[in-house]
Amino acid sequence: MAPDLQEIVELAADLLGAPATLEDRDFHLVAYAAHGDTIDPVRMDSILHRRATEAVRTRFESYGIARATGPVRIPADHSLGQLGRLCLPVRWSNVTYGYLWLLDDQERITDASRAMPLCERAGLLMARQARERDDLGWKVADLLSAQPDVRAQAANELAEAGVPDPPLAVAVLRSPSTDPLNPWLLPHSVLTTVWQRDHVLVIPASASPRTVVDRARRLLEERTSPVHAGFFSPCPTLETVHEGWLRARVAARTAAPGETRDWTSLGVLRLLRAAGDEALTQTTQTPGTEALLQHPDLALTARTYLDLAGNVQRTAQTLNIHRQTLYHRLRRIEDLTALTLTNGQDRLTLHLSLTLAPHLQQDD
Repeated sequence: MAPDLQEIVELAADLLGAPATLEDRDFHLVAYAAHGDTIDPVRMDSILHRRATEAVRTRFESYGIARATGPVRIPADHSLGQLGRLCLPVRWSNVTYGYLWLLDDQERITDASRAMPLCERAGLLMARQARERDDLGWKVADLLSAQPDVRAQAANELAEAGVPDPPLAVAVLRSPSTDPLNPWLLPHSVLTTVWQRDHVLVIPASASPRTVVDRARRLLEERTSPVHAGFFSPCPTLETVHEGWLRARVAARTAAPGETRDWTSLGVLRLLRAAGDEALTQTTQTPGTEALLQHPDLALTARTYLDLAGNVQRTAQTLNIHRQTLYHRLRRIEDLTALTLTNGQDRLTLHLSLTLAPHLQQDD
């Protein structure tokens, strides 16, 4: 959160003598002042989850706060445990950027307009930061461009702006929702954009990249699921962010729902960065391996056997089958693929084919 916004909320709380919070226009928490003993479930949820629920948002917006230019009183709803409160719209240039909320169940605040200059200041700061975020988001998108000259210019402009400081991490989050992440809910030093339907984050090493990625994934999962996340670091310069993004995309592509995969953990799956799906399919698949893939039980048996370095006992235990059943399946696998499992090159061919096949079937 911006220090000036935190200061504004504390000043408003002192001026009006009531617990105060500042939320953006999507009801995400931006800042809050100390509450003492006065709090209700709505305020508690906002602080704990960094946003209000849809039900709360719907109720509060029904009082016309999005169009209001002055204080709006929201009556209590004691059946839901909601205290009465005042809403002061945070606006700049006739645009609502957020809301300053004051708990006032006893209606002790008689002149809330005294705090409107503070709201105007907050509106200016939020408008300025929103514009800065948008500008930086476009520059991040340019860093990911296929055109080297566009990338170079974006890197120069970001360097001149002093944001961010290398080394950097790049994360890619794949989600059905392409609505941008709310920047107020991420550290100010993190740059975000949506590029080729991916949520891309450029994160300074000082911002605890893994924590930021986990936070961003949870925010997206509040809208929809599943989310597949990939991660690459370090990028020593802004010019290397493009390659970091391509590697993070591969990691996200191989991640399970709700999982974050690091490029360094991918092993042979890093080949997905080296060539397109068609080229890799032609290189790693044979008529025999394609035939095997039509038999899921046999393909799973072969993959498990090879992953366990040909250990028959452990393979049988993992698959929960008798050893004689395993031997029978292995003979069928050799017949289907025309490969010999006691031959090192044949084992390598089969293992590579089975490892890459599930990912080559995805659209990139």
